[in-house]
Amino acid sequence: DGTKGQGGCTYCNNQTFNPEYCRTEKTIKVQLEEGKRFFAHKYPEMKYLAYFQAYTNTYAPLNVLKDKFEEALSFENVIGLSISTRPDCLEDDVVDYLAELNERTNLWVELGLQTIHDVTSKKINRGHDYNTFLEGLKKLQDRNIKVIVHIINGLPGEDYNMMMETAKAVANMGVDGIKIHLLHVIKDTPMEKMLQKGMLTLMSQEEHINLVCDQLEILPETMIVHRLTGDGKRDELVGPLWSLKKWEVLNAIDDK
Repeated sequence: DGTKGQGGCTYCNNQTFNPEYCRTEKTIKVQLEEGKRFFAHKYPEMKYLAYFQAYTNTYAPLNVLKDKFEEALSFENVIGLSISTRPDCLEDDVVDYLAELNERTNLWVELGLQTIHDVTSKKINRGHDYNTFLEGLKKLQDRNIKVIVHIINGLPGEDYNMMMETAKAVANMGVDGIKIHLLHVIKDTPMEKMLQKGMLTLMSQEEHINLVCDQLEILPETMIVHRLTGDGKRDELVGPLWSLKKWEVLNAIDDK
């Protein structure tokens, strides 16, 4: 909205991250019903976490957030929430409410870090620095709220050592989970223009696999690994195209 900057992160097209049953124009009830139908044939006994994923899901007045989160929790077989947000959008009244939620349901808060290197954060128009991330994380950890940290491998200008430094920092944060992403270049984003201008080199499959394995080796055994790669939508992904073969990538990590 212009408070932190303009345009959002250069790699980001929020609708790309959503499965078809999760469209922002649909009500929460409809999204959950369609999501349950999508999985029911495969996992008929499944319980659910309502995942507030795209955009910044603590950046609204508290009453708005309460309405949405409580609606999701009232749905049959929804046993918790996973709330994705930015570390600089954690107002005290919202954190107080999250702490209260944490007492009565399975709550995860997901924070986008992406990198500990401020030079990269500026390059991708992240809108906050590493110290701001640590401040937001402390707010949640002080209230014993489980946190998942997101990092991205392959950001512009970052080499192996820089990406390992980010993983090492997360390993020492005392957080409960991590999501390791591969940078996807999506159509109609500033990142696509960077690639076209030769300002970005995409990771090879072998580079990503080797890096992820090295990152996994330094994480504490108690940390839950929620993601090792990702797969963009075929018609929107510019590259790396090898990432579309998600199970091939996961199996290769497993083999290594």
